[in-house]
Amino acid sequence: MKHWTRNLALATALSALTALPSFSAETIKAVVIDGYPARALWVKEFTAFFIPEVDKRLAANGNYVMDWQESYGGSIVKPKGVLEGVKLGLGDIGIVTTIFHSSKLPSQAIAAVTPFVAADARAVAKAVDEIAKEYPAMQNEFEKQNQVYLATGVVLDTYQVFSKNLISGLSDMEGSKVAGAGMNLRYLEGIEGAAGVRGGLTDFYNMLQTGLVDHAMLWPEAAKTFKIAEVAPYMLKADLGAVNSKTITVNKDYWDGLPEEVKGVLQEVAVAYRDHVAGIAMDRAAASREAYVAAGGTVVDMSAEDRAAWAAAIPNIAGEWADGLNSKGEAGTDMLNAYLGKLEASGYTGVRDWTIVSN
Repeated sequence: MKHWTRNLALATALSALTALPSFSAETIKAVVIDGYPARALWVKEFTAFFIPEVDKRLAANGNYVMDWQESYGGSIVKPKGVLEGVKLGLGDIGIVTTIFHSSKLPSQAIAAVTPFVAADARAVAKAVDEIAKEYPAMQNEFEKQNQVYLATGVVLDTYQVFSKNLISGLSDMEGSKVAGAGMNLRYLEGIEGAAGVRGGLTDFYNMLQTGLVDHAMLWPEAAKTFKIAEVAPYMLKADLGAVNSKTITVNKDYWDGLPEEVKGVLQEVAVAYRDHVAGIAMDRAAASREAYVAAGGTVVDMSAEDRAAWAAAIPNIAGEWADGLNSKGEAGTDMLNAYLGKLEASGYTGVRDWTIVSN
């Protein structure tokens, strides 16, 4: 009798177990796109940091698993095509190079319109991202492009000027052609006879090699990665400043279909990625300059007088930027002053004061 009772209990327990639903993690596909190659710092770290960090945080609960599909280097979109690609759903998550889209994403130029303030990627990334979350302008601009803003990325410690020939000061740039991207081309307007030539980071080597330009504005880590010393063996250390140029965004339709847990993890990791990449940019800055010199490059310090003269010669691009946003009903002046206030609180006061006194 005891033996029969034991068997009945075991059978009942097994029957109950088999009747329970089978729980397993839901798999969510995510196509990540950027037109830049996998060797670019921000792309490399998206693979090495962002994706594993998301996977780790989701694994803690075990409810979801990401199926990552990464596409870089122009296989889906070119560098300038990420914004449109994410908008159309060609990618679910994109690393948008915002400097290519000044008309569609004007508020993203906040660091670019305030040169000669902070040559610190970490401080600029944090300040811009806080502005994006304290004021609606940046998120609204991405929403118009069918995207959700996650976080700002700053991948450069500071713009410098790389040249084919020896360059030691502002006068050496007069009457020359300079490669740049986006708002930094406006830095040339106060230099007599200087002409900006628009291009992307992947174009600069050929632009310098073929003589299309005499100089290029980029940063040491990129100069090392793209072997700029081979065609521009002189660097004028002007410390134009760090600029936010990357934003992690998500296609809005894709975002709306994600579970709340996954949304939260993506938002958290985007901020961690922001600080991680900015930190790497600063850590690699000195090493990249050393690598540039080792590859045959020569670094020349720009004098404080020339830096001040260059800053003073630039049109009031910060005021123009703020007025443009103000005219659209956004808080351009408040954003500008708040951003510069954040940098000042972090210890950075510009060569030129770009703040605006509100009426």
